[in-house]
Amino acid sequence: MSARKLGAVHAVPVDDFADAVLSGLSKPQKAISSQFLYDARGSALFEEITGLPEYYPTRTETAILSAYAAEMVEGLGADGVLVEFGSGSSVKTELLLSQLPLHVIYVPVDVSESALVEATERLSARFPQVDVRPVVGDFSHPIQLPQDLNRRPAVGFFPGSTIGNFGPAEAVRLLRSFGRGLPDASRFIIGVDLKKEARRLVAAYNDAEGATAAFNLNLLVRINRELDGDFDLESFRHEAIYDPRAGRIEMHLVSDVAQDVRVLGRPFRFKAGESIHTENSYKYTTDQFREMASAAGWQAGRLWTDANADFSVHELFGFGRG
Repeated sequence: MSARKLGAVHAVPVDDFADAVLSGLSKPQKAISSQFLYDARGSALFEEITGLPEYYPTRTETAILSAYAAEMVEGLGADGVLVEFGSGSSVKTELLLSQLPLHVIYVPVDVSESALVEATERLSARFPQVDVRPVVGDFSHPIQLPQDLNRRPAVGFFPGSTIGNFGPAEAVRLLRSFGRGLPDASRFIIGVDLKKEARRLVAAYNDAEGATAAFNLNLLVRINRELDGDFDLESFRHEAIYDPRAGRIEMHLVSDVAQDVRVLGRPFRFKAGESIHTENSYKYTTDQFREMASAAGWQAGRLWTDANADFSVHELFGFGRG
């Protein structure tokens, strides 16, 4: 789970959803991308999760941003640009915007046009001096900023530890893509969840109230509703495990019984105990993440963490395009 998605409903075309589900259920290890967890109901459930006592990332990162926002955006003047990738509802961004001068430009990038409209209206009312220029786009693909912004000083922003949803090699490619999409000599501010004891990690993705289980199982509800599926929700359960070798939390939907399921008329066989892998969330040490950023062409700058070193916010700069 990634806190950037708070409040955002990601409008993925039905054909893309269908292709991903049919392809994913055909694999030896059935798997469906975590992006499809966030329909309207999924986004509401995730918002609930972020307030649970077990789920530390959102409140911890918010506290770090609250304490150090001025440092993170220092030097970005009135002609500057703040670019947020996967902005969603832009709630955390308000902490940075409150520290910026008049007439700064804010460019939220998100696949959900409705989320961008809502965020633009709210931010324009609260920060009338900020020029909000939303861009509809998938940040996992190269993003083109408006032409007139390419020579302005810029800070990129990617909170929520969303980078953890990508495998290390994918994350390096994504960091490189961010650098190429920003103006030369930009800085980049990114949230990264840190490694910690497995017990706490598993608890964060398997809360006592069952909100994360409902969030994960909602994927099957969505498949039944949008793709004429016939999943029996009572015969599937949520499971969160930590793989210490890979350094990641995995979320699965496990079939308790042997059963056949149909989606868009196609049959899929499940053995008892077989699962659909729905999400990865990689955790890093600060050194591991800095090595990954270096491999993507960035240099490590300042590092901000909480007192318990549960979460980190990194400054990257000097992206090399060579």
